[in-house]
Amino acid sequence: MKPVFMFITDWCPYCKQALSFMEDLKKINPEYANLEVKIIDEERQPEIAKQYDYYYVPTYYVDGVKIHEGVPSKDVVRNVFEKASK
Repeated sequence: MKPVFMFITDWCPYCKQALSFMEDLKKINPEYANLEVKIIDEERQPEIAKQYDYYYVPTYYVDGVKIHEGVPSKDVVRNVFEKASK
């Protein structure tokens, strides 16, 4: 499984939505529950966030490659999980 980095902020409604999609998908597909998703709050961990190229949150990187940036959907999160599972 490949590492997943998810960049968020506490105040972002789309980040909360993405986190909810992640939980839903983990309940539906137990394989996803084993994925390691490192959640990085860009305001609390700016030293890490500045190392990555993105403008909007949530942003997902899988194995160092940006997979999605901005408003999420359940399909977007599923795609992230699928790429991380391979």
